[in-house]
Amino acid sequence: MKKDHKYNLIVILGPTASGKTRFAARLASEIDGEIISADSRQVYRHMTIGTGKDYDDYIVDGREIKCHLIDIADPGYKYNLYEYQRDFFKSFEQIREKGKFPVLCGGTGLYIESVLKKYKLINVPVDPELRKQLENRSLDELADTLRGFRKLHNTTNIDTKKRAIRAIEIETYYRDHPDINPDLPEIKPLIVGIKIDRDARREKITDRLKKRLEEGMVDEVESLLKKGLKPEDMIYYGMEYKYVTLYLTGELTYDEMFKKLNTEIHRFAKRQMTWFRGMERKGFVINWIDAAEPDGKKVGKVLALL
Repeated sequence: MKKDHKYNLIVILGPTASGKTRFAARLASEIDGEIISADSRQVYRHMTIGTGKDYDDYIVDGREIKCHLIDIADPGYKYNLYEYQRDFFKSFEQIREKGKFPVLCGGTGLYIESVLKKYKLINVPVDPELRKQLENRSLDELADTLRGFRKLHNTTNIDTKKRAIRAIEIETYYRDHPDINPDLPEIKPLIVGIKIDRDARREKITDRLKKRLEEGMVDEVESLLKKGLKPEDMIYYGMEYKYVTLYLTGELTYDEMFKKLNTEIHRFAKRQMTWFRGMERKGFVINWIDAAEPDGKKVGKVLALL
């Protein structure tokens, strides 16, 4: 592969069950690359089946392709966007220093955008005085306060007072420190999207869910609860961990759990595609490739774009 190409990062994105990880590994093998994961839940150790860490996907012709930002945080910890951006650029530079090619692969659109647009993210410190001023306000009042700030890149989750107060804390810090400009490496990305027919995607999602349940996903969640994680900690991670926990705590039957979880994963895939289409509206050029094509043919198309 030529070394003087105009890109220094390949991004492989797509909805869940599109086969993007297996393809990214095959591509990385061809270009002497390493993968950086863009998955908000695969960062957690011991959360393997539920997050879809298919480690075998990283084995290409008997050789393991190195993947960064998987299994780097303990369950119960709430890894955030600031940490992801920081860790991505650290991995990106390490891979480049080794003379290898970084391949960003995942379906968490916000993580991907935080890298490509180089969001101004910093580790905002706690402001005890501001928190004291806000603690007696209602959630509606806190929401009104947030609306007074200019809209930033990320839509803030304000379903609890604690989250709303933290959001105001962050917005206030940005307002009071307008000159913050993190020194981040230049990114020249080639973005490739894996598109999959909707019916095929639905079939793959349901089949994969059945397989993961057969492989012990319920046992995985039960083991985490036995290790001391609270049900609300597991529910926080959503989808598989939420619904399996509700089953284990007796709030859902097994059939109810399966049906609700299956529906939620289908909705999640639709939201992913909506996000990626939104990226295109913002000016990102995504080169879409059909998931049904053989991996070898897909690799050839990406090499032609480089």
